[in-house]
Amino acid sequence: MNLKGMAYAERGFRNLTNSERAVNSPEDLDGLRIRVMENPVYTDTFRELGANAIPMAWTEALTAMQQGTIDGQENPVNVIHSFNLDETQNYMTLSRHTYAPAIFVMGMPAWNQLPENAQEVLLAAAQEAAEHERQVNAEMESEQLQALRDAGMEINDSPDMEAFQAAVAPVYEKYGEQFGDYLPRIQEALK
Repeated sequence: MNLKGMAYAERGFRNLTNSERAVNSPEDLDGLRIRVMENPVYTDTFRELGANAIPMAWTEALTAMQQGTIDGQENPVNVIHSFNLDETQNYMTLSRHTYAPAIFVMGMPAWNQLPENAQEVLLAAAQEAAEHERQVNAEMESEQLQALRDAGMEINDSPDMEAFQAAVAPVYEKYGEQFGDYLPRIQEALK
């Protein structure tokens, strides 16, 4: 891509919201129309969970939720809060099903023109900024969750994670080989 990766900040974990009912297990997703990113892994994952997964651009999802064309969506808490999804979504499940990093990058042509000491300073600054951003994001998430609760959103912060993990096992089987040893390494690190 001709980019220099400098540090990982975050967008946060993605969580499920919907307008119909509380979700604690995959059975609770049965038949819900859930907007997912236009990505086959996401589509297959939510279909394995029993949802009617609808790949859709985010710009279309807001209107679709308002019109009742879809029942729910999945995004980090900061997106759910920032877009006032409590106005159309009554329930949130802290499913934390996907982690979304935010990567600091720089174009390689510009990077290669910098002296080594400037590169070191930029890398250190990017790491410091990433760590600060993750801390601020964690603090904001707590405040945003409370604001959503205060607005009347019912938030389930302890869904049956084992049931969700078991339900999506076929997705791991379908896509696992595409990702080489990354998937087993991630799974091992999570133990």
